[in-house]
Amino acid sequence: MEFNTDRLGANAIDYVEAWEWQRRLLTQRADGLIDDTILLLEHPPVYTAGKRTEPHERPQDGTPVVDVDRGGKITFHGPGQLVGYPITKLPSHVLVVDYVRRVEEALIRALAEFGVETGRVDGRSGVWLAAGSGRPERKIAAIGIRVSRGVTMHGFSLNCNVDMGWYDRFVPCGIADAGVTSLSLELGRDVPVSETIDPVSRHLRELLAWQPYTPSPDIDTLEHPTVPVLGV
Repeated sequence: MEFNTDRLGANAIDYVEAWEWQRRLLTQRADGLIDDTILLLEHPPVYTAGKRTEPHERPQDGTPVVDVDRGGKITFHGPGQLVGYPITKLPSHVLVVDYVRRVEEALIRALAEFGVETGRVDGRSGVWLAAGSGRPERKIAAIGIRVSRGVTMHGFSLNCNVDMGWYDRFVPCGIADAGVTSLSLELGRDVPVSETIDPVSRHLRELLAWQPYTPSPDIDTLEHPTVPVLGV
């Protein structure tokens, strides 16, 4: 598995350019010309809309939106957000939902290294913090993927020290009854993208080796431990 971290910070890559890059890598991976590759990068500010985005969920101020060929709804990408695009060939026994859960698990474990307890919310993709202290459930990482020829593209975005004002212009991921947050907001200090590269890379490498693992509990059951279940 190869990681590419060349397009971070001042070298942030335009979204459409990165999309085309993914497609080239997907073809090469499907043809057996390269190994699994994960792009870890940043984008200049952009909104992207997945296939299930409704008109009322788009920015109401005319902000441009790129319509993309992934699942999910509308989201934002921009500086201060780690975006990951795994170009990974799925083993025959791994379902798409299993792959998504493994990516979520990698992020959950990486965030735990910062002392931030997160988990999944039943029926909603991504990585979340539980409601509490007068705050709603809030998403810290979004996930939207596409699989073609058995190879994944698109991926996840993890809010590190992104300007959260961008999320005021639309309905993030089409979810109006929950919030959005970042590592910096939760920890009360600046957490640049560079701090997350190592833990995210390590846990992605581990989880995408397709060995059995013990999933973290959903956030609504964090206080009520259950018997671990092995993944595929």
